[in-house]
Formats: sequence, C-alpha cells, structure tokens
Amino acid sequence: MKISLDLGFNQLLFNCGFNFNHQMAEIIGPRLYSCCNCRNHVALHDDVISKAFQGRNGRAFLFSHAMNISVGPKEDRHLMTGLHTVADVYCFDCREVLGWKYEKAYEETQKYKEGKFILEKSRIVKENW
Repeated sequence: MKISLDLGFNQLLFNCGFNFNHQMAEIIGPRLYSCCNCRNHVALHDDVISKAFQGRNGRAFLFSHAMNISVGPKEDRHLMTGLHTVADVYCFDCREVLGWKYEKAYEETQKYKEGKFILEKSRIVKENW
C-alpha cells in the first residue's frame, strides 16, 4: 500500500517504527509468521531465537513469544534433547497444531527453552517480507 504523506506525518511514522521513503510512503509493518491454514498472525520475526530446531514434521523455529495461539494440556515427551514437559500450541482461529511450548526441561543444559515456543516451518508462512 502506498500513501502520500506530508513530512510531519512521515516523522511520526518513523518514530513509530514504520519504514518509508520521502517521495511516497510505503508502510511496512513488522515481519510476521502466520498460520499456514488461516493466515492468523502467530509470531514476530524479531522473536526468533533459533531456526535450527527439529519438529515432528521437519524443521522448526524456536521463538521467545507467540501470539493468537491456544496452549493444550501439558505432557512429558522424550525429545531429541531429552525429557521435557511440553504443551501443544494451536492457532487460536482455526485450531491447526503449530508446534509446542516448552513448559519444563529436566536437564540443566536445556533450561533455556522453558517458556519458549517451537513453531514448525511447515505450519507457518511469512508475512510482510
């Protein structure tokens, strides 16, 4: 979307974190990840911690935060890095399983994952890139 803006408003947009040029303002929001099924926004690119994780169906990303999701019941699972208590996460709009949330790690070296989210690459799509 392109909108002509006066310089005062351009400065306001810049201060709010929007990217634009001085001829025509092209408003670009934050880079997001959305549910592959319904395009509900579920995570911000800035919240990616690692893209080197393994999900149930291939590559997965570790996020510090997720949004517009619901969290299922906790259960213990033996994952590649040991025993963890996890809860599946679902798209809030369409209920698609997107990944899981690490609730507890039993090994000291894995504690950094607690409270973080795995979203499977095959279940999310990029928005605003």
